[in-house]
Parts: sequence; structure tokens; C-alpha cells
Amino acid sequence: MTSREIRQAFLDHFAKRGHTIVPSAPMVVKDDPTLMFTNAGMNQFKDLFLGNRPAKDKRIADTQKCLRVSGKHNDLEEVGIDTYHHTMFEMLGNWSFGDYFKKEAIQWAWELLADEYKIDKENIYVTYFGGDAADKLEADEETRQLWLQYLPAERILPFSRKDNFWEMGDTGPCGPCTEIHVDVRTAEEKKAKPGRDLVNNDHPQVIEIWNNVFMQFERKADGSLHTLPAQHVDTGMGFERLCMVLQGKRSNYDTDVFQPLIQTISKQCGKKYGETLDQVHVDNSGVKADIAMRVIADHLRAIAFAIADGQLPSNTGAGYVIRRILRRAVRYGYSFLGFNEPFMHGLVATLVSQMGDQFPELKKQQGIIENVMLEEEKAFLRTLEQGTKRLEQALSESKGTIPGDKAFELFDTFGFPIDLTQLMAREQGRDVDMKGFEAELQKQKERSRAATTVTTGDWVDLAKGETTFVGYDELSSPARILRYRKVSGKGGDQYQIVLDRTPFYAEGGGQVGDQGWLINGDDKVEVIDTKRENQLIVHFTKALPKDVNASFRAQVDASRRNLTARNHTATHLLHHVLRKQLGTHVEQKGSLVAPDRLRFDISHFAKVTPEELAVIEREVNAMITEDIVFDDRRNVPITEAKAMGAMALFGEKYGDTVRVVKFGPSVELCGGTHVPRTGVIGPFRIVSESALAAGIRRIEAITSVEAERMINEKLAKLDAINALLKHPADIVHAVEKLLEQNAALGKEMEKAGKERVRGYASSLPAKAKANGKGLKFLVQQIDLDAQSLKDLGYALREQHSDLAFVVGSVIDGKPLLAVSLGKAFADATGLKAVDIIKQISPEIKGGGGGQPDYATAGGKEPGGMASALKKAEEMLS
Repeated sequence: MTSREIRQAFLDHFAKRGHTIVPSAPMVVKDDPTLMFTNAGMNQFKDLFLGNRPAKDKRIADTQKCLRVSGKHNDLEEVGIDTYHHTMFEMLGNWSFGDYFKKEAIQWAWELLADEYKIDKENIYVTYFGGDAADKLEADEETRQLWLQYLPAERILPFSRKDNFWEMGDTGPCGPCTEIHVDVRTAEEKKAKPGRDLVNNDHPQVIEIWNNVFMQFERKADGSLHTLPAQHVDTGMGFERLCMVLQGKRSNYDTDVFQPLIQTISKQCGKKYGETLDQVHVDNSGVKADIAMRVIADHLRAIAFAIADGQLPSNTGAGYVIRRILRRAVRYGYSFLGFNEPFMHGLVATLVSQMGDQFPELKKQQGIIENVMLEEEKAFLRTLEQGTKRLEQALSESKGTIPGDKAFELFDTFGFPIDLTQLMAREQGRDVDMKGFEAELQKQKERSRAATTVTTGDWVDLAKGETTFVGYDELSSPARILRYRKVSGKGGDQYQIVLDRTPFYAEGGGQVGDQGWLINGDDKVEVIDTKRENQLIVHFTKALPKDVNASFRAQVDASRRNLTARNHTATHLLHHVLRKQLGTHVEQKGSLVAPDRLRFDISHFAKVTPEELAVIEREVNAMITEDIVFDDRRNVPITEAKAMGAMALFGEKYGDTVRVVKFGPSVELCGGTHVPRTGVIGPFRIVSESALAAGIRRIEAITSVEAERMINEKLAKLDAINALLKHPADIVHAVEKLLEQNAALGKEMEKAGKERVRGYASSLPAKAKANGKGLKFLVQQIDLDAQSLKDLGYALREQHSDLAFVVGSVIDGKPLLAVSLGKAFADATGLKAVDIIKQISPEIKGGGGGQPDYATAGGKEPGGMASALKKAEEMLS
């Protein structure tokens, strides 16, 4: 079976058994603060397991794109080294929300594997939960008895909580699980050692393919377990591992999931995949070329899917993770496959041909993916070049071992991988102080951990029910607290509150969350933010109301909300005009809508010119002036919304019904807040346009109060300039004339400066002193700027090779030192200008650097100039 047939057979199997087949959720998580990426198939259903909303469909199946590269689920360092770990992978899954349980889950899993996929029953082993004394849980005998219908007892194995009790996190739904393992070893290997002895022992050919979790409990913050009101089934099967089993391979990378990519890489680098599998010597390192190809093939998928879902590489958060994965792939290609030029972007077409049908976002975003990868590769190759120079410097300065702090500086500041540092050090017969490096790395982790450590308490439930959001129509509403919890972090204690009814908009779709108050008589608790967590609207406060059981008035800060709504509607108008003026290839790639500004990221291949920006700004203001009435359509079927021309954004997950926001020709799917008509927005002004990444432009703009403030400030400045110029008839012409006069004066000053330098170059050498070694030195304080000092130093070096010149100057109260050494002086004494400057600059409370023949330093203490020059004279005499 091909991988496509295997995937489809899974979905068909569960569709026949009453499961609704749903699309994969985005790999980049946007409404769960505990996750950056989807790392399991159940993530998109987390709110159902938590009971935050009822399940529309009791039975669901899908294939979910997942990423595991950080935190508890971190497979990054195993990727490519072994045959079955991946960063991005597909997880085939089936779920029951309070419907079927263990009996059906086990029966249907067996029917799929044994009857439809025809896996040899003799090769199948299963595990079950063997109990846990600490949690006072007995062994899962029910699961064992169900498996005995299909397998002999010797292939049904008990394991501990570590392997067979699945937990969502430190708290939350959890339960025992049963894992299905398959032994794909050769007959000789099986005869030598039974498969049961290798289950859960990280053997690459006795491998877990499917985990069936039976959600029965909820773990509380104190560690105790409470039985859930409804029992659920959550299963996940590794698609790539399943393909390995069904296609008779011994590695995931040998299946048709990866081979097209690997063969493309092989062709590009000129190395045949498989040739180094059993060789000891590979490319001076121990890392095989085959491993490099596997790393690249794996990482390409992770990067492409993340970008398609809207996550661009960056220096923080999820973007940093993606950048790190991309750089790891480039580094493997650079170090072991001979790729010295960008190559990753050239593999995207192969990936799209493989997976574009199942995941159409890849096809749609192919151009953006390729452009972003290309620019990231170029940037990292430049970083490698810079890091290589720094490493070479560190090697030249080291005496056999590169210090750990130097290796960490290369890693942390220049993004230079530690294993590449080790490789290059070994090539020159040097070592790296890895203990020192690890110590520095640990310090960094501890700093990061201390900054982000948060303790979250259990929810205190006061009443049952769900939150009704009324914020589209009301800014004030009666409310009661359904639940609350305390959260403690570096910034102090906060409380998270869930209401039965709220007008507060939770951060989402680029729009910031509402602020406001919970009011009960004289008790007024400030709401500092509102966010969405697994479909819950959570209100953040620094204190609890005095009486949590009271009725409150939930009051949104109306002024702040209205300003935000103006900017959100302006963003929609801007999007429409951008597509009209620049082309329909323009798509939203990110946004921020706040009370004081808006930011809009778009896909576009070139800089938006000032002329284009002027037209765009003018057209947005024209739509505002038209005073277009807001057409708000709620609960529209998604197919009907798309037929209306509403734009759906990749990386967003939509339900069966959506909200359509329409302002004349602008039609979008949106859950944000908007103005009743465009005339309310006021003036719209674009303040900047810049590049965010390859093929991604960022436009920042302001409206309303902020736009008026900017206009008034510019008018005030114009009036001030007009007054300074004595109110000329043509202020532009007057400024141009002033600039011309200033330029002429600048040339005169430059000419005079050069004359002064020539004068000093002629007169100063006569004041030089002999040092008794047939050499001369000159230490002076004179009144010259930095460039003139440099010119003077150059002139003296050229004319007087045996002269050392140290000069000090104070310009506008700031001290400056310069050291210039003639070649003969430097050769005879072995002194370097940069060493001298480092010795004398502390006297002026400064620092500097430079070259062996010329160096400079700036400082903060002009009073130290005399002592600095005296110290220089002592060094040279």
C-alpha cells in the first residue's frame, strides 16, 4: 500500500463506524497558552476533554499534523540519528467523547490492523497499565481481558505508570492506556530474542505504532485523581511508523513518505543515499551523510508546514523554534553534504507534490514557503561565515582547548552550533571545554526558567454552565462567576475568572483583549486582560472580588474598546485596498489590532513604494468617508460564507458556522469587534512599511485620535519651522536654499579641517621624543574630531615609520583617544595600537578597539585625559 492509501484506509475504517472525519487543526497553536505547537492529535479537542464545551460529534477521526521539538515532548536530537523519531509527523486518531470506551476501541483497532492492513498477528504485542501504588490504582484488568480475545497472554504485557498512564500535563484529564507494538525484525533476529523482551526498550524494529488512551480521571494540582463525569477515548497512531510496517521497511525514512525527498537531496548533493549506512568513517566526524539527508528531509516538512500555518521564523517563541529547526537542517547540509549555497527552498516542490493534496495549504503557500526559506538560509550561511571567523580567532587564542564560555558565546550570540564548533576544533587538533559550555548553557536555562515559571492552581467551581459572549452588542452586562483560579508567577499573583455572561472580548484574530471592571456596589475589581484558553473566555485580575458568589456588572472600558474597533475595521479596509492595488496574491500573514495602532503583515514580493502607499492611504480614507454601514452576519454556514467571497486565513481553524464581517466590498471571516459604520473611524494614516521576511511586508498605521495627534504634531512642527525661517512665501524652497548653504559651509569646514591636519602633520613630528632605541614617540592633546584624528594618524604613519603617536581630544565634553604606530616602531617594539588603547582608555572611563597600527577609544570622563596621556608616555618611553 502507498502512504496515501494507508492514510485513506484509516479514515474510511472509522467513517464506516460512525466517526465524523475532520480536517487537521493548524500545527501552530493560537488559543492555548500551555502550547506553542500541536504535539498530539488530541490538542484540538482539549476543550472537549476539559468539559469547556459539549461535543457536537461524539465520534471523530482525523490525521493531525504535529510537531515535537520542545518541552516534555522533544524528539529533536533523535531525529535522523534513529529511524523512527521525527519533528513534524502525522498522527492518525480516533476519539470518543462520552460514547464508546475500551471494548469498541480495542476491537476496532484490531480489525483495522489485522483484518484490513493484514499485519501478521504473530508480530503484534500490546501493553496495558499494570497499576500504581502511589495513585492507589489497580492494574487495568479490563483491558487485559479484552485483548485476550485476540492475542495470547504472553503478548499482552503490563507496564508502569511511566509507559501506560497518559497525562495531558501536570494537571488535567488522564487515564490508563494500551499501546500496540509491532515486531518487524528478521526471522533470525526473532529467533535469537523474543519480541516481548524488546517492547518499550527503544528498539527500532520493535516499535510502538498506536496508543489508545482511556480518559477516566482528572489530575488536580495537589496530585490527587478524581473520576471524570464521562469517559473518553483518545487514540494516536504514528502514520510514518505505520507506513514502515505496512511497506515492509526497517526505517521510516525508507518509506514513500520520505524517499522522494531523500532522493531529491541525494541528487542535489551527489551522494547516494545508503552508501554510508554501514561505514565507520564519514566526513571527518561520525555523522553519516545518510543521517544528514534524513535530518534535512524531516526538518523540511516541519518548516514548510509551520510557515504554511502562518508561523514565520523569528528570534522569539514559536518563531525561534522554527528558525532553530531550519538552521539545524542547513548546518547538516553545510557540514556533511557539501551544500555551501541555499538548497532547502529547492526541495519544497517535491514536498508539495507528495502532500499537497491532503494538506492544500502547502500548495496555496508554496511561493511564500520557498521565499522565506531562501532568505533564512542566506542569513544563516552568513552567520556561519561570521561564526567561523570568530571560531578561528578563538582557536588562535586558545592553548589546546577552547574555553566553554567562548564556545557558548559563539552558540548564543552568533547562532554557531556547538557540534560544528567541536568538529572544526578537532580538525585543528583542539578540544572544546564541554563542561564549561554546559555550565553556561545551564545558567541560561535557569535564567529563562526563573523568568517564565508559573504556578497554576486548580479551578474553583462555583456554578455549572458555559459563558455567553454578548460583547458584539453590549459593553456592560450582569454576570456571575462560574469558576476562578489563582496563578502565581514572577510578576506576582493574578486570578483568572470565568463568567456566565461577558461583554469582554478575548484576545484573538490579532485583536487585543478587553480591559474593564467587575463591579458589585463599592467593590470594583479591575480586569487587566481577557484571553481565550481552550475555548474558555478568561478574565485576568490582580484581586478577587470580596464576595465571589455575588452578582456583578461586567463593564468593558468603552473608550479603549471603541478605539480598538476603529483600528480593526480599518485593518479590513486596508486589506481590501491592498488586494485591489497590489494584486489578489496579497494575503494576510499576521496582524495586531490595539487601541493606539494597527499592524498588518501581508504576502507581497516587493517593497510597497511610497507612491503605492499614498494611493492605498487615499483609498482607505475614501472608504471611511463613504460611511459604509457594518453588515454583521453571524452563524453563517462556512460553505455559504466562502461563496460570498469571504476570505479564510490559512493557519486558522473554522467551525461549521462562522461570522462574516462586511463593509461594502470588504468581506472577511472575523470574530473581532467593529464600528457600526466606517465614518466613525476618522483619519487613517500609514506610518511605516517594512520587510518582515522574504515575501512578507509589514504595514503599520494609526487612526482616529492617534492619527489626529500625529497630524497636529506635524502641523505644529511646520508652524515652528515657518516661524524660524521668518514666514517665507515658499517654505519648501526656503528649506532647500538653507540646505544648499549648509552643504557649502560643510565643504568649507571640511577643507579647513584638512588644512589643519596637514599643518599638524608638518609641525608635530618636531616635538617627538626619542625613546633610546632609535625610535620616536609623540603624546599630545589637540583639538580635532575623530575623522581628522584618523587622517592625521594615517599621514604620520606614512611619513614617519619609526614614530608612535598618541593623541587625545575633547569634543563637546566627550573625550577621545587615538593611537597610531608606524611600521618600523611596531616591528621593533612588538607593541600593538589596540593593546595600548585598552591600557589607557579606562582613565577616561571608556573602551575601544582597532587594528595593530591604529586604534581609538571614546569615554565619559574628560578629566582623565591627562592621566591617560601620561600612562601612554610611560608605555612608549
